[in-house]
Amino acid sequence: MPMNRQILLGDEAIALAAIHAGIGAAYSYPGTPATEILESVQKFGKDRGVKAVWSSNEKVAYEEALGHSYAGGRALVSMKHVGLNVAADPYMSSAITGANGGLVLAVADDPGMHSSQNEQDSRIMADFALMPCIEPWDQQTTYDWTRLAFDISEDLSIPVTLRIVTRLAHSRADVAVGEPITPAKREPSGDWRQWVLIPANARPNYDRLVEKQPEILDRLRQGPFHEYRTEGDTSVGIIACGIARNYVLETLSRYNLSHPLLSIGAYQIPDEMLEDIIGRCDKILVVEDGMPFLERRLRTFALMNKNLILGRMSGDLPRTGEMSPDAVARALGVSAPAAVPDVALPVAGRPPRLCDGCSHIDVFTALIDVMEDFPTGRVFGDIGCYTLGSLPPYKCMSSCVDMGASIGMAIGAADAGLHPAIAIIGDSTFTHSGMTGLLDMVHTKANITVIISDNSYIAMTGGQPDMATGEGLVQIVEGLGINPEHLHFLELKNYKPQDLAVLLREEIAYEGPSFFVCRRECIQAFTRDKKLKSRAAKAPRDAEQPVQDVRTVPTAKDAQTKPGAPA
Repeated sequence: MPMNRQILLGDEAIALAAIHAGIGAAYSYPGTPATEILESVQKFGKDRGVKAVWSSNEKVAYEEALGHSYAGGRALVSMKHVGLNVAADPYMSSAITGANGGLVLAVADDPGMHSSQNEQDSRIMADFALMPCIEPWDQQTTYDWTRLAFDISEDLSIPVTLRIVTRLAHSRADVAVGEPITPAKREPSGDWRQWVLIPANARPNYDRLVEKQPEILDRLRQGPFHEYRTEGDTSVGIIACGIARNYVLETLSRYNLSHPLLSIGAYQIPDEMLEDIIGRCDKILVVEDGMPFLERRLRTFALMNKNLILGRMSGDLPRTGEMSPDAVARALGVSAPAAVPDVALPVAGRPPRLCDGCSHIDVFTALIDVMEDFPTGRVFGDIGCYTLGSLPPYKCMSSCVDMGASIGMAIGAADAGLHPAIAIIGDSTFTHSGMTGLLDMVHTKANITVIISDNSYIAMTGGQPDMATGEGLVQIVEGLGINPEHLHFLELKNYKPQDLAVLLREEIAYEGPSFFVCRRECIQAFTRDKKLKSRAAKAPRDAEQPVQDVRTVPTAKDAQTKPGAPA
C-alpha cells in the first residue's frame, strides 16, 4: 500500500484512519481529550463527503452511529471516558445487536484527571459488554489499528472499542498513512430479530455473543496487537498495556535494562502468552495507564502467591494518576532522577479564571448578592466554563458532579428542606442532559430556581455550536411545562447584575419551580467571529463563489416575560 507521512496528534490519527477506512459518518459530543477527533474528521473528511456532526449528547451520538451501521455504512463515534457513561445503554446493547457496517467507538480516557472528574478505565466497559477492545501504544498503531478495527467490526459483526488516553490523544508523531479505500456499502440489516431486543430475541442474541468470544480472541490473536520479547533478566517480567509500553521501553533503554516484555494492544489476551511470561519469570510487573484492569485479573489468578504480581495494587507503581518512565524505573529498583526542587517564582501562580467580559460573571455577581441573604442556601453547579464559579473570587457554587446533575441535585436538596436550592447550568449542558431534570422539576412542582447561563456555544471545549440558545431555550423550557409567569428570558447586555438579583429574590420567594435564561454570547467566540467577519469583508469577492459567512448566533428579542421587570 503506498504510504505518505504526516505529523499527527493521536486524535488526528484516529480521524484520518477512519476516513481512509471509508466511513460515511462520524458522531460525537465535545469532551477533552476526545474533542479533536470529530474536529479532525470535519477537517480531513470535507472533500470525501463524510458527514461529521456534533450530537446533543454521547448517547444520541452512539445511537446515530449504530443506525448508520444498521443501514450498511461504516461509522465512527467518539467521546471521552465519562461520556461513555452517558452512552452506556446503547453501547451495552449494541454488542448484543451486533453491527452491520463497521462501527468503531473511539473513547479517550483521562488518567490523572487533567480535565475530568474521575479517571475511570474504558477497558472495563468493553469487558463488561463482551466487546473487543483495541488499545494502541503510539500514533502509528493508532492509525493502523483504527483502520483494522473497521474490518474486524464487519468480519465479526460486532462494534469495536478503541481506547486511547490523554497523553496519546494530545501528542504528535510522524505517521505513515496509506491510501483511502471506498468499501462496498452493505444492504440494510434484514433480520429484525437481531435488532429488536425484546427478551425473546435478546436471549438468543446474547447467547450468540457469548459463543462468539473464542472467535474474537482468535481474530485478535492473528492481528498485530500483541508483541512478546522473551529475552532478558527473568527475575522480573513486564506486561505493558497500550501507551505504557512506551514508558517501559524508555526506562529499559535509559538504564540499559533487559527483561522479558509482553506488550498488550488488545483485549482479549491470548492465554498462552500470559502463561509463558508468568511461568518464565519470578515476578510480573504490570504497567498500565489507567486503572489496574489487567493487574486485578492476574492477582486473582495468583491468589496462592500474592507476591507474584506487582503493579498499582501492590504499591510498586502509583495507584492513581498517569504512568511515567520514572515510576517504571522505581518499580524495577532503579534510582530515578530526583524531583526538581521547588523554586520560588517571581510571579505567584494563579488558578484558572473566567475570561474578561465573560457573560457568566454577571450571573455570579447577582448570585453572590442574593445568597448573602440566605447563608444556609446552596447553588448547585454543573459542567462548563461556569464551574469556575466555585473558585475565588466567586466561591458561590457548592457542587459539580456530572453533566446535568445541577437540577436533579437541587430538586433532591429542596425535598430535604434546603432553601433556597438554586441550579446553574449552561446552554449546551442543559440540552445534553438537563431537560430530563426539568421534567422532574415540573412534575413534582419542586421549589427550586434554575438559571441557564447561556453563552450560545459549547465554550469550554473550543466553541462548538450548541443545540439551542436564547429564545430557542425559552421555547424548550416553556414546552416542558414551566409556567410562563415564572420563566424569565434576559439578554444580559440590557440588564445589570442588580436587576437580575431583584428577579432572583422574587422567584426565591415563590414556592414552586422558576426558571431563568440569561443570555450573552461567549466573549471568545464573539471576538473570533468578529475577526473572521472582518477578514471576509476585506477578501476579494468572486461573483461565481460568494464568501461563506461565519456562524452567527440568532439574536433573540430583548423580552422579559414577567410584567414590570427592569428594563
